[in-house]
Amino acid sequence: MNKDLYDAGLAVRRQVLGDAHVDASLAAATDFTRDIQEYVTQYCWGDLWNRPGLSRQERSLINLAMITALNRSHEFKAHVRGALNNGVSREKIKEVLMQSAFYCGGPAALEAFRLAAEVFEAMDAER
Repeated sequence: MNKDLYDAGLAVRRQVLGDAHVDASLAAATDFTRDIQEYVTQYCWGDLWNRPGLSRQERSLINLAMITALNRSHEFKAHVRGALNNGVSREKIKEVLMQSAFYCGGPAALEAFRLAAEVFEAMDAER
């Protein structure tokens, strides 16, 4: 493992997803799943998210569209929170989901809207 890249990734992962989410993911790691947690932290968060070509807001919006297409509800909710943490407006999230309705299909977009509303409600309650 490249410790510098892992540490950089852990910092970005915490900034985007929040300490509670990251701490829960790492605490839940087992001998079987620990390697994938390290891999994601090092290469996705440490390398990919630190590339200069896109802003964090742009990366968040792209992730929301791709995760909607894949219909991965757990990851989607984490990335809605991450997008908001990155300064993406609810309006922009809505527009990505509207775009997804056409390209990914209605059921995927409807589920994404439902999940995003759950995250908005939870974050509003945290204030």
